[in-house]
Amino acid sequence: PIGKHLKQRIAVKYGVLPEQIILGNGSHELLMQFAQVFASANDEVLVSQYCFAVYPIASKAVGAQLVVVAANNLQDAMPLGHDLDAMLEKITAKTKLICFANPNNPTGTWFSTEKLRSFLEKVPSHVLVVVDEAYIEYVTDSSLQSALTLLDSFPNLIVTRTFSKAYGLAGIRAGFAIAHARVIELIERIRESFNLNSLALISASIALDDEKHLAQVREKNAIQSDWLRDQLEGLNLKVLPSQTNFLLVHFGTQTAQLESLLFAKGVMVRPMHGYGLGDYLRITISTPDDNIRFMHELKQGLACL
Repeated sequence: PIGKHLKQRIAVKYGVLPEQIILGNGSHELLMQFAQVFASANDEVLVSQYCFAVYPIASKAVGAQLVVVAANNLQDAMPLGHDLDAMLEKITAKTKLICFANPNNPTGTWFSTEKLRSFLEKVPSHVLVVVDEAYIEYVTDSSLQSALTLLDSFPNLIVTRTFSKAYGLAGIRAGFAIAHARVIELIERIRESFNLNSLALISASIALDDEKHLAQVREKNAIQSDWLRDQLEGLNLKVLPSQTNFLLVHFGTQTAQLESLLFAKGVMVRPMHGYGLGDYLRITISTPDDNIRFMHELKQGLACL
């Protein structure tokens, strides 16, 4: 069957069985399928404010009610991060899915593995919890390990991964999810027969074993992230904590104008108004030369406002 070799490689790497794995056309496809399989018009899907845009899309696609829980306050240690206690309070008999990324996109914020364990211990067994780990390979905080370490203890846990971020293979569209076999078996029923092409399967298999490359990406990203944060904070800008390959930066009422000025200079940053964060821009960590150029153009742009 398609993907058998890649599934075997993933199983060995993460210490699971092949039947606990499902492959996806990026993790995006899988996130959509979770809602298709486990939620309906009479159910609720629980997400955090400022969550990845695909979770609400998946919920609305099946007609489920989307329940959005307010994020942490700006004054909290992890501003705009997931409020797990508040999420627990919103669970009802109709709740079928809880979806969040850790670290989160678009904020870059995160919570520890122990906080996740405590959260899962309080989630009713009828609720599936999807932990999206698209950015987990960038993490340097030792308190955050993969949710895969908790899989044996929680049958209602689903963990998603992608080759699109730290592996640098966004164009091939390859991702996977790991959960208990009976959960995966249900999702497999609606998976398209050839959702990953041969190039994606081969590329992902090769990338999976390239630990040296992954370590280099993590190290270089951390160094440049610290440098860029120092530069931005040196301009008295608020930069949210991040364990990803981007920084969320507050520019206030001048955000849209500044984004346009940067774009005109060939510097593309991510506007956040679609996420309800119109006063912020998401800045991707790049090479030293690109980061230096960005700071130069940013200073020029700020001087023009």
